[in-house]
Amino acid sequence: MSKKHSNRRMEYIRYFIALSLFFVFGCSNTKYLPEGELLYTGGSVTVKDSVIKKKERKELEKELEDLLRPKPNKQFLGLRPKLWIYNIAGEPKKEKGIRYWLRTKVGEPPVLFSKVDLDYNASVLRNFTENRGYFKTRVSADSTAKNKRATAEYTVTPKKQYIIKSVTFPDDSLAMSRIIGRSSRRSLLKVGKPYDLDVIKAERERIDARLKERGYFYFNPDYILAQVDSSKGDHEVKIKLVIKADAPPKALTAYKINKIIVYPNFAISKDSLKYKPEDVVQYKDFTIIDTANTFNPRVFDRTIYFKKGDLYNRKDHNLTLNRFVNLGTFSFVKNEFKPSDSLPKTLDSYYYLTLLPKKFIRVEVLGKTNSASYTGTELNVNWNNRNLFKGAELLTVSVFGGADFQLSGTNNGKNIYKVGTETSLTWPRFIVPFFHVEGSSEYVPRTKATVRYEYQNRTQLYSLNSFKASYGYLWKENVRKEHQLNIMDITYVSPNNVTQEYLDDIEQDESLGKVIEKQLIFGPTYTYTFTNTMQKRKKNTFYFSGEVDLAGNVTGLVTGANVKEGNQKSIFDVPFSQYVKLRGDFRHYLKLGKESQLASRIIVGAGIPYGNSSALPTSKQFVVGGTNSIRAFRARSIGPGSYLNIETENNYLPDQSGDLKLEFSTEYRAKLFSIVKGAAFIDAGNIWLMNADPNKPGAEISKDFMKEIAVGAGVGLRFDVSFFILRTDLAFPLRKPYLPDGERWVIKDIDFGSGPWRKENLILNIAIGYPF
Repeated sequence: MSKKHSNRRMEYIRYFIALSLFFVFGCSNTKYLPEGELLYTGGSVTVKDSVIKKKERKELEKELEDLLRPKPNKQFLGLRPKLWIYNIAGEPKKEKGIRYWLRTKVGEPPVLFSKVDLDYNASVLRNFTENRGYFKTRVSADSTAKNKRATAEYTVTPKKQYIIKSVTFPDDSLAMSRIIGRSSRRSLLKVGKPYDLDVIKAERERIDARLKERGYFYFNPDYILAQVDSSKGDHEVKIKLVIKADAPPKALTAYKINKIIVYPNFAISKDSLKYKPEDVVQYKDFTIIDTANTFNPRVFDRTIYFKKGDLYNRKDHNLTLNRFVNLGTFSFVKNEFKPSDSLPKTLDSYYYLTLLPKKFIRVEVLGKTNSASYTGTELNVNWNNRNLFKGAELLTVSVFGGADFQLSGTNNGKNIYKVGTETSLTWPRFIVPFFHVEGSSEYVPRTKATVRYEYQNRTQLYSLNSFKASYGYLWKENVRKEHQLNIMDITYVSPNNVTQEYLDDIEQDESLGKVIEKQLIFGPTYTYTFTNTMQKRKKNTFYFSGEVDLAGNVTGLVTGANVKEGNQKSIFDVPFSQYVKLRGDFRHYLKLGKESQLASRIIVGAGIPYGNSSALPTSKQFVVGGTNSIRAFRARSIGPGSYLNIETENNYLPDQSGDLKLEFSTEYRAKLFSIVKGAAFIDAGNIWLMNADPNKPGAEISKDFMKEIAVGAGVGLRFDVSFFILRTDLAFPLRKPYLPDGERWVIKDIDFGSGPWRKENLILNIAIGYPF
């Protein structure tokens, strides 16, 4: 058979399969319906109004369609697979097994037209449009039935929208009226804007929030009445805001703080409010009833923002609660305000705090796999003490062990095993010599000291001992902005057990010797993070992380170190590293639909060695490729530049690293069904050296660096089981930077039907979580 006829036959087969799927998913869904019932396939809304602009009319129609109930069965590519699964599963005989799971967890019961109330939906549409200022709107409803399917059609005919002509605020003699009047410039009600009931409600809440900051603890938005007059003018309304006459006196009174009482050992399950006189500690403005002498009273002075005599305000109220939660020592935090029985117009504030277990052990198993790189599993056992010195300090002692396996055919047993321990102590405050610094946000600032040791063994090659110590600060301005400043970050790496096999490889490639050089790195590091990705309703969300790493700068300046002039300085016979390293990670998430988005990331990094160093230490250099990088290439196998990374004489592929990095990824993510999500992605990037290396031709950065970008693409499935996401990504290269210039694009060579091509190019990545 000719190739032409074979292609045509395959095309006919694809058409046949598509038609068969359409028939199975489409027609079969209606044959399971009860007698006399119709499958409801959705409703539509048409707005008839020549005054409203076309774009605004379409937006209004979309808003109105979202209000229709019930919602029809979910569709995917015009089909209803979840309904089909529900139908073919049948009625389960018992509440377990595959049939029960398919019908109740994966499938979806049919939405019947008999459940659609046309009159109710019409009234909902009418109320919505009138609340938007389209008074005296007319709504009609109809339906269409065909082939056991039914749709609902609604026609909305609004009148001209009413506009706000004037807004008047309370002008009586109450003190709160003057507060409201002074904030009128921030009002959400604007003259000339359309009448909108939701905006009126939001304005009442704005006024209530303003009053809460001025001591009016018992006030609430319902005590504000909006009087709307539409009797005069051409489709215009006058809005007058007044305080209701029946508002209780306490709602019109501003309160101050009197007593502040703290129960640090409150238990929900038993009466923990009983105490002995010796359990009461009076510290500054606080009465602390600590029956177990659990905390140093200074903890509460740093956490509670209220002081005796302060005017009540919601900001300090919420700040205090958030800081108690962020201390990390309480499982339950309750706050109660009661009118004082000793002073009029004052409140006594009570804090009921339930402790988490002081000591606990957490075991973590982490793992990731790349079918052509390293697959690793790491076991962490962490012992924690949440209140070491009675100041809510957190002591964590960890031991860990793991292994990284390289599954590609070039591995030859060169796996990596590691074991180590880490101890960290975190204080819930800034500890700064000679100064007392307090954080002013709802997030507790922290000081953290860490000591870590790790032993890493790369079988048949070498071992590394790594010691690390750091001291620094962590704080958050708000929910979006976070800072971490390590004023001292020290790393010392020492090799041992270097095999003759590896020494032989060094003779062939001197750059391999850098991996086993002793490294001494010290200096400050700073990281700034901004994100608004927690705002799920926003169409565009962002994440940015910027890092600055300064090593040996002051020491190099003081000692006059200059490796280029032969004046390299050492500490304990180890040359210290001197460099400036910058790294930026920017991500953008574009929400395309309820269950779909376009996620993009760009990483730019640069490390500039100078003074006492001619190159960045290996542990601080950049790498690309692998599960969370360019997924079409083995981890740490790309670059630098156009350098061709080849196997050594001992049959393993050395890891590659560089001083400069540029990486870009974008992927489309969408929910397919149930817990399964799909993705299609493109990754690109490379690394380069700042200075030429005779052992790595093409590795140095040049003006033609964009011609050395590696590109890969692929598709993936993600299984979201709520507490973790299992990710599988299948990728292949589109551009190989190590090929000769002009031959680097390999799109024309793609051949999924070829076994040798698949073996050389297809890479399956398996990992936990999203790549970014």
